Amino acid sequence: MNRRVELLTREGCTICSGAATLLAKLADELGFELTVTDVDAVAAAGDSALRAEFGDRLPVVLLDGAEHSYWEVDEPRLRADLADR
Repeated sequence: MNRRVELLTREGCTICSGAATLLAKLADELGFELTVTDVDAVAAAGDSALRAEFGDRLPVVLLDGAEHSYWEVDEPRLRADLADR
């Protein structure tokens, strides 16, 4: 099963940009599927749930749909959690 990592972000967030760069490198190395989601764009399209839940803690990393870390990528934990399954 291919693991899924989703990065919740917003435009203009420099911490989010750094997290996206790191996760893209890790995705190439570790073979997970990476999706980057702008919570403000999703809210503008009519679904404000992600922004309501996570908007004050961006960036947020979701692993297989569950919150994994926020404000930064917890790389050691992510590597361990990806290796466990």
